[in-house]
Amino acid sequence: MFGKKYNSNPQNSIDSLIGAGARVEGNMTFTGGLRIDGEIFGNIRTEPGHPGTLVISELARVEGEISVGHVVINGTVVGPVFADESLELLPKARVSGDLEYRRIEMQQGAIVQGRLVHREDAAGSGEIPISNS
Repeated sequence: MFGKKYNSNPQNSIDSLIGAGARVEGNMTFTGGLRIDGEIFGNIRTEPGHPGTLVISELARVEGEISVGHVVINGTVVGPVFADESLELLPKARVSGDLEYRRIEMQQGAIVQGRLVHREDAAGSGEIPISNS
């Protein structure tokens, strides 16, 4: 229902949906998978110690901090994103904020206004400088 790619692995299955036209104000905590087609004004994170997948569709807008293991963005995010495992930026992704990730995939057309910071492991990270020249 929400896309074969995210349902092929039980860890990446989508359990909950915030539909288009829905607006949520306040912080959210979840386990499993969450797809957002509406608007969220608040921080989004998974329960500590629980893996999670967050899919932000091209219809969605999130304003707040995101801290989830696996994050897929194809909509608008205003705020920092912390992806403990992987971060996917699809062609219609528009992010204004710093991105921290262990693995990243960025497709042509995605826009990021912020720093890209690679996390080596839990103990350290390295920043990838972005050159404007």
